[in-house]
Amino acid sequence: MVGCVITAADGEIIADGYHRRWGEAHAEVAALAAAGGRARGGTAIVTLEPCAHRGRTGPCCDALVAAGIAEVVFAVADPNPLAVGGAAKLAAAGVRVQRFEHAGSNELTLPFLKRISSGLPWISAKWAQSIDGAVALANGDSQWLSCSRSRRMVHRERGRVDAILTGIGTVLEDDPRLTARDGRSTRPQRRVVFDPDARTPLDSKVVDGTLPTTILVRADAEAPVVARRRRLAEAGVTVIELGVGDSIEPALRILATEGVSTVLVESGGGLVGRLIRERLLDEAWIFVAPILVADDVARRCARGLMPEVLAAIPRGRLLSVRRRGSDALLHYRWTMATPAATTLESTHMIKT
Repeated sequence: MVGCVITAADGEIIADGYHRRWGEAHAEVAALAAAGGRARGGTAIVTLEPCAHRGRTGPCCDALVAAGIAEVVFAVADPNPLAVGGAAKLAAAGVRVQRFEHAGSNELTLPFLKRISSGLPWISAKWAQSIDGAVALANGDSQWLSCSRSRRMVHRERGRVDAILTGIGTVLEDDPRLTARDGRSTRPQRRVVFDPDARTPLDSKVVDGTLPTTILVRADAEAPVVARRRRLAEAGVTVIELGVGDSIEPALRILATEGVSTVLVESGGGLVGRLIRERLLDEAWIFVAPILVADDVARRCARGLMPEVLAAIPRGRLLSVRRRGSDALLHYRWTMATPAATTLESTHMIKT
């Protein structure tokens, strides 16, 4: 996600643009197209250093120079070894270049920085809970904790990620479709199920063929598991093996090589707890409903960890608090992908 604003010499905003989707025009090219001849002598302000290489699109540096841009200001240095060097190339062409640290640009770019630096996709989890932290009653009933406006937002977010990840417990209990039904999908999607023993039923909705489905299974499986995973593969499901101890990280790395950059987790507490334990969870969207369950055995958003001291638990950054209908939406992040990001202060905003 990259944005670009072009201003005239007097600071007046001429045009803006952003990178809409992979393979299409980068933010700088989109902004230049909107500005036309007015861009000559102006300033391009970009969230990410303009690229200097030719991939699916041409180098943004060349486009900026050709358009007669006099100055480029960018917030985040490009970590991609294939695209690095844009600032130097612009300066060599006579363009004034400066870097300006900007907290919002750092946050915007973190998913890209993580993928480039670690080879892992950006992992977001979402859940709805009561004020006292219950995500479902002891019997599993959770419909509906969140309000209709919150649920519509979840469907929009499904359409903005590359994969939706859930656990086998959720598949067996709820039989979800894991599709974006309210709003348009902007990315090619797949459904991913953490299912070490290949228990996903062949008649479940995630195996209906409407979207590609991947099952993450145990590598050293016994004969019954091997037979079940073979039947799933015959039904058109892709099978990826988990790591030692059912670690999900190796499978996520494979998904990243197949074009999965962003993952939305919609599951019970077991899978969320595993992602936390493996230090893979990057952010959480938490919808807090205005109810108190007050049930000692109600289900929680994460489980499986037994920390002994609070000081050992990583603390997240609260990015925002918003109102979604009758719910409060809390947005937290944990990943510190760049040195600059570690100095970011939380922004606490109330929006209606």
